[in-house]
This record gives sequence, C-alpha cells and structure tokens, in this order.
Amino acid sequence: MATPPRSASQKIPSHAHSVELTVPFHDIDALRVVWHGHYLKYLEIARCELLKQCGLDVMQMVELGYRFMVSDISCRHTNALTYGDRFRVTAWFTETEHRIGIAYEVFNLTTQKRSARAHSTLITVSGEGKLCLSTPAPIFERLPKLERAD
Repeated sequence: MATPPRSASQKIPSHAHSVELTVPFHDIDALRVVWHGHYLKYLEIARCELLKQCGLDVMQMVELGYRFMVSDISCRHTNALTYGDRFRVTAWFTETEHRIGIAYEVFNLTTQKRSARAHSTLITVSGEGKLCLSTPAPIFERLPKLERAD
C-alpha cells in the first residue's frame, strides 16, 4: 500500500539521498513535456543511489542472497518537466521492518517548483525467489533506523 505524499510541513530525513539530472531530448513527448513513464526511470536512479549508500546495491544484494522486487509504485505529477530542465530527485526510506517503503520528491531546479511526489514499496525475496515476510537481518542492519510517528 502506498504511503500518502508528505505534506509541505514534513521534513526530508537526514538519511535521504538526492541525484541531479537534466531532461534529455529523447525523454519528451509530442506535447514537449517529459512522458510520464520516464518519471519512473528517474525514481529508479534515485532509489538505486539510496540503496547503494546503504551497501545494498544490486551486486551486494546478490552476495547477501536476496533481491528486492517492486510491489507497488505511485506517482503524483504537479508540474511537468520539459526539455533541458535541471531537476533533483530525492529518495528516503519510510518503512524498513516488513517491506521497504521509499518516498520521492522530484524538484525542478529550473523553475523552482515541485514536479512530482512518489512512493514505492519493495519486497524482499530470497535467491530462490521465496518471499521474506520481514526484512532479513543482513539487510535490516544496513538500513537507517527510522523514527516512529506515534
């Protein structure tokens, strides 16, 4: 289940990781804006960097005997990116105990407006493809400790 987008008053946590990109010509559509499917690619780039920062890059996951699979993803678009726009994608963990929840913000550095908010949920499976009902210890210990919002 996707986590609702954060409100403007919520802060991005200190463990967040950002990447800055520029919209290439081949990502725009006939309307001269970024085709919506490319936003998922941008989220993937930020998610991979966030996981790499925790020592959970793809090859590290394979060495641990696990892999992540995306089970859910949602994206709310607010202001379209266009050709040549410089933008930042920030990713951070929202859940780590039973599944991995990651929130995202896409911010257009050219227009100084938020372009999108998103959330994805990753599930962990063993090397044999068996679903893990909680995040395995070798993965969980590499993830940041999240504050509980009680």
